[in-house]
Amino acid sequence: MASFTSWSFKLLFMTLATFAIISKPSLAVAVPVFQSSPWAAAHATFYGDESASQTMGGACGYGDLFSNGYGTDTAALSTTLFNDGFACGTCYRIKCVDSPWCYSGVPSTTVTATNICPPNWAQDSNNGGWCNPPRAHFDMSKPAFMKIATWKAGIVPVMYRRVPCERPGGVRFSFQGNGYWLLVYVMNVGGGGDIANMWVKGSKTGWISMSHNWGASFQAFATLGGQSLSFKLTSYSTKETIIARNVAPENWNVGSTYKTDVNFH
Repeated sequence: MASFTSWSFKLLFMTLATFAIISKPSLAVAVPVFQSSPWAAAHATFYGDESASQTMGGACGYGDLFSNGYGTDTAALSTTLFNDGFACGTCYRIKCVDSPWCYSGVPSTTVTATNICPPNWAQDSNNGGWCNPPRAHFDMSKPAFMKIATWKAGIVPVMYRRVPCERPGGVRFSFQGNGYWLLVYVMNVGGGGDIANMWVKGSKTGWISMSHNWGASFQAFATLGGQSLSFKLTSYSTKETIIARNVAPENWNVGSTYKTDVNFH
C-alpha cells in the first residue's frame, strides 16, 4: 500500500511538472519604441503662402505632400537638424515662446520634416541667416506657422522636441530609376519617422544593400526587373528593423507607389 501511494505521488508530480513546462508562457521580444526627446530651444520662420503650394516637393523627395499624406503641417530644417537627409520624415512638436506674437492658448503644433533650409552665408546668423549652422531652425509652411504665431512676426523663438510620427497604415515605397538602377523614396514612416539602412530582395536574389541617395531615397544598382520585390529597413532612431515582403509584383513600374501593412513603432 505504501509502495502504491509513493508511486502515485511520483506520477502526479511528473504530470504537473510536464504541464508546467508545456504551459510556461513564451518570453515576449522587446520591440524598440520611439520616445519623445526633451524640449530644446530654436527659432521658427515660414515660407510660401496660405496654400502651402511652395512647400510641395522639397529635398526629401515626397512630391505632392497632399496626396502622399503630409498635408501642410510640414517644415524645412536647418542643416544642423537635417542630418544630410536622414532627418527626413521625423516629427517635431513646436510651441511659440517668449514673444508677443505667440498665440495664447495654443500649446504646440506638430510638423513633419520634408525639406531643407539651406544656409545663407550672405546674412548674419542672427539677422537673416536663420538656417546657418549651428542654429537649430524650422522654416515652417505658412499654415503650420499660423497655428502658433501671427504671420506678421516673421520669426519667433520656439521650444521643440522630437515626437513619435503617427502614420495611418504602413510604409510606402515610391519607385524611380529603371530595371538596372532602382531608386526608392520611402514615405509614411511611423515611429521615429527616419530610415538608417535599407535592403531590397528580388524573388531571384538574396538581400541587396541599398545606399542612401539623398533625402528619403535609397538606391540599388542591380538587375531587378521582372522580379517581385521585398524590402528590409532599419530605423535611424530606434534601430528597429522591419521587413515588408512582396511589396511590388513582378511587373512593377517606375513612377508607381506601393503600400504595405508594416511600420515602425
